[in-house]
Amino acid sequence: MSDSYWFRTGEATVFSSEGQGTDAMPEILIGDVKGPAGHAFANLMGQTAGHTRMFAIRATNQQVRPATIMVPKVTIKSSAYVNLLGGPVQSAVADAVIDSVADGIIPRLQANELCIVAMIWIDPSCATNPELDRKDLYRTNYEAMKLAISRAMSNSPSIDELIANRHKIFHEMYDPETGESQW
Repeated sequence: MSDSYWFRTGEATVFSSEGQGTDAMPEILIGDVKGPAGHAFANLMGQTAGHTRMFAIRATNQQVRPATIMVPKVTIKSSAYVNLLGGPVQSAVADAVIDSVADGIIPRLQANELCIVAMIWIDPSCATNPELDRKDLYRTNYEAMKLAISRAMSNSPSIDELIANRHKIFHEMYDPETGESQW
């Protein structure tokens, strides 16, 4: 196992179709199952109230490799939310992991040596939206997860890019000049 996959992080945001609220923004950790990522993965195996954790599976008896555990970023308060997490979002995350191996982003020969911790966010309003586009929820989570994996595996953005953009790019939720949200 190469030390270059000891502890990698990545994140991505993919926005929803108009009015859906299905934005996806996974934050992930990829690393060797025998290192700190593996320890974090194992420690997340227990359940805590309101934060149901689950493996990414493509279907019954089809857990993905690298082993991937999904951890919700918000407290789960309804079975409708669990159904979204364990339905279109779980499917999207699992497909993104497998496609990342198939596309060579994650080395196939290391698929059993690595693990992924994926912190997942679903807007709580999705669980109560009768017009929710579940296909869009799948799309945003698939695209964001695939991009987060790619960024983690390539150490992107680079430190040079971050330094170059330090005074050009600002957080969408905070304007440093006014102290207000930019939205």
